[in-house]
Formats: sequence, C-alpha cells, structure tokens
Amino acid sequence: MRRPRLKAPASLRVAYYHCVSRIVNRDFVLGMEEKDKLVELMRIYEQLYGLRVLSYCMMSNHFHILVEVPQRPGEEDLPDDEGLVGLVRRTLGEKRAGDLAGELRHFREIGAEAGAEALREKWFSRMWDVSSFMKVLKQRFSQWFNGRHKRRGTLWEDRFRSVLVEGECEALKAMAAYIDLNPVRAGICEDPKDYRWCCYGEAVAGGARARQALRWLESLRPHGARVKNPPASHEALRRWRCWLFGLPESESARRELEAGTMNPGTGEASFRRGLSREKALEVLAKGGRLPRADYLRCRVRYFTDGAVIGGRDFVDQLFREFRERFGPKRRDGARELRGLIGGEGPAGGVNRLFSLRRLQKQVFS
Repeated sequence: MRRPRLKAPASLRVAYYHCVSRIVNRDFVLGMEEKDKLVELMRIYEQLYGLRVLSYCMMSNHFHILVEVPQRPGEEDLPDDEGLVGLVRRTLGEKRAGDLAGELRHFREIGAEAGAEALREKWFSRMWDVSSFMKVLKQRFSQWFNGRHKRRGTLWEDRFRSVLVEGECEALKAMAAYIDLNPVRAGICEDPKDYRWCCYGEAVAGGARARQALRWLESLRPHGARVKNPPASHEALRRWRCWLFGLPESESARRELEAGTMNPGTGEASFRRGLSREKALEVLAKGGRLPRADYLRCRVRYFTDGAVIGGRDFVDQLFREFRERFGPKRRDGARELRGLIGGEGPAGGVNRLFSLRRLQKQVFS
C-alpha cells in the first residue's frame, strides 16, 4: 500500500519542496517546444496557485521544480470575488474569468451565498498546495502533448516524487544549485547559463521571475539569517555563479585561488563538467568526502529520495512530526548526508546537511 505523501506540518508557515517527475519508460520525448510549453504552464499555475518557483530544470525525459508553498491564508485574507476573477484573468485568460465572474454574480444576485462560497472554495482548495500544482501541471501538459503528437494514454511515470527542504538556509541553496546543474551532469552543456530551460539559464537571459528567485536565494545566509535588502540582479547572478562553481565570492580569495595558495579543488576549471559516479564512489570507498561544488555535480539520491533535507534541528523536528512512520527502535531523525564534506565550505557556505533517510546503497546513482 502506497504511503501518503510527506507534507509539511501546519507548524511550518512556508514549505519548500523539490519535485521530480519522469516520462513513462524514461523516453526522451521532450524537445525544445515541449520544454518551452512546460515552462509556460509552470509559470501560469505558479501564479494562479499562489506559489513561487525558486529553481527548475526541464530535461528530455523528466523535470525538476523547487517550489515555495505558503500555508493557506486565513478566511479574512482570501481574495474577494473581484480579486479571484482578476487572478483567473491574468493566468487563464478572459473566457475563464468571464465564466467565473458570471457564475459568482448569478449566485450573489439570487441570494445564494452558499453557492457562491462553494464556487470560491472550489478554486481556493487547489491553491497553496504542492500536490494540486503538480497534478494540474502534468495533466495540462499531457493534454497538450497528446493532442500535438496524436497519441493517447499516460505520459508520466507514476506519481511525482518530492523532498521537503528546510527553508531560508543553505540547504535550499544547495538544492537549487543541484537542480540548475542537471544539464551539466547530463553532459548537455559545460555551463548551465547555456541551457535555457533551467532557472539560472532563464535568469541570465533576462527572465524576471528567475532573476527575482535568484535574488531571494542570494539574500540567504547561514543559520537562517537573511540580508535585509536582496542584491541587485547582476550581483545576484555573479554570486550565484560563484556558488554553482564553488568559487569564493571575494576578490581577495579569488586571487589566492589563482596564486595557488587555496585548495585548487575549489577552482572553476575543475567543475566544468559533472563528476563521474565512478570517481565519487572511489572517494567514498576510501573514506573520503567531496566538497560541495563536486558533490552537487554528482547524481545524489539524497536530493530526490531523502524525504527531508536540511539542518539537524529541522530534520529532527520533522521526524517528531511524522514519528508514526518509523519503527519503535529509531530514536532520532537526522542522518548526515554521506560523502559530503561537513563544516565550512570553500565559498564560505555551511555544508553540513542532514536527511530523514539514510541511503545505504547507491548514494551516487
């Protein structure tokens, strides 16, 4: 029997999910036009459902989305009829908005307040929910894809997978970078800026929402701190590039790197391509660990199968929330990610990440 999806408890005001969905049989059927359509639909339902996409990558047979999902607002903070119709108009177009406005107006005019509220709830019940967002995104894309390619039947392999990520900390930045680096790991490009179907590639090309997401990510600091004013777009892009390639942000540290007085393993040239699984396993077998910039260039199963990713306190908190899912012998939740160097990273980031699951095999898949 399939277990219910692990979702954030009510104690978390905002939740962050890394969602992955694959094409049935892992077929490579998503070309340029299909990826463009996926991004278009993702942006539509991101806005309609009150979410925020912080990172994404559309590949040829699967996609990744890192999404911020706030708790549903209180009744007094929900949009009124006009606000709801306006939201539908901006996202789904004039016809859907006109139909909704007509139905609401009819209920109000005849005094059927219960009917009007039921209609409003039909829309609100799908918002601020990761499952509803992923369901409608995959359904709408399947309808478009099947119509365009004159096919029938299912397009997606089973239900989507998700990992709950600690928000406003280094774990969120690590997950976003891992997603941006998908085309590098796949050998499609040497630099994610050249891949337009990932968040970093969109931001480099001038995409407003992608740039806003990177600015927000770059405002995060270790241990949940956040700078008051996010950096400007060009500065956020520069910092994010340093984060992706494991480069120090400061000019003086970069000069040390160039002079050879800093560990050369943190240099950009070492990370132009994804690290092979064989090399990662060799390091792990010898009891060694990888720096963050190398680690994120491996296919790390923790980022798709770890259930919860974050700091020790966050993972332990979620373990207590979902205690009934685990056996009586298990006393705590946090399991350190195998193969990742802990402590301070080469670019000043905290690499000490934990998962709710301990992967015994195939850490690097």
